[in-house]
Amino acid sequence: MSLAVLLTAALYLIVWRGINEPMQAASAEVNFLIEPGQGVRTIGANLAAAGLIRRPFYFYWYVAFKRIDKNLQAGEYLLNKNMSVRGLAKKLAGGNVAEKEKTITIIEGWNINEIADYLEKNNVIKAKDFIALTTPAPGTCFALESCQVSFLSEIPAGATLEGYLFPDTYRIFKNSSAEDIIAKMLKNLDGKVTEKMRADIKQQGRNLHGVITMASLLEKEARAPADMKVVSDIFWKRISSGVALQSDATLSYILNDKVAAHSAADLAVDSPYNTYKYRGLPPGPIDSPGLNAIQAAIYPTPTDYFYFLHNLKTGKIYFAKTFAEHKKNKELYLNN
Repeated sequence: MSLAVLLTAALYLIVWRGINEPMQAASAEVNFLIEPGQGVRTIGANLAAAGLIRRPFYFYWYVAFKRIDKNLQAGEYLLNKNMSVRGLAKKLAGGNVAEKEKTITIIEGWNINEIADYLEKNNVIKAKDFIALTTPAPGTCFALESCQVSFLSEIPAGATLEGYLFPDTYRIFKNSSAEDIIAKMLKNLDGKVTEKMRADIKQQGRNLHGVITMASLLEKEARAPADMKVVSDIFWKRISSGVALQSDATLSYILNDKVAAHSAADLAVDSPYNTYKYRGLPPGPIDSPGLNAIQAAIYPTPTDYFYFLHNLKTGKIYFAKTFAEHKKNKELYLNN
């Protein structure tokens, strides 16, 4: 037998074993994610990093040989270390996402307690377990490795994760822990706030915490993205002018109500979240703002307006340049 034949046979055996032999015989489930747009090389590298394959080469070669490299589908998969490269590729190409998944939808404007209540009512996790991980204490998501994202160090000492749990629709495993879900939300926000957005925030002399705080107010004060940008301009101008924001949304946060206009007693509540009593932004966000609100906080629409009010029934906002115009709007539109 010639040397060439021997080498070919040896190479065939190595490749055959590489695509057919699993990492281990014992079962060991692994949650694996393919993000939209990820290519074969990224997927192969991630499979190796997750301990599911020995070398990415075997995965690259097999999916190319089978011509299924274009069929690999984004999603969350429940894979196993006792699966071969052949089995893994077949599952990923078939879009056979984890049977143990479920969908959760976190609504823009929900605060931590509302998110936690929703998760408990949908039999995902206990509300108290979720809330406990959002505080700045040892063993919470501020310290857990799975939760680490670039902006955690920018959150002021003593602040919770309020505002940083990005509202979105998520696919999660039914056995996901509170840590898994919070980590997914934090990483989602980390990806939504682009490098350009971060650079623009810095150029404006602001920080991410202030922007997320502003965005959380905008989420409550306006519905349409265009209105959010105008309200953002008004609020930033008020802060620059030393005028109180006078946002009922911040009062509702500390009073745990959904009142549109608060009483004189409510307005006298002594809390840094009372933006009638204290000027400037409150200490932190009051809810989880969506991307439209975050963008509005960074990129307000400049106007001559300094006042606004909105009709809660219709959602329409009425802007005014002067206090006299604002009073007139109240007479004409408030509660109508």
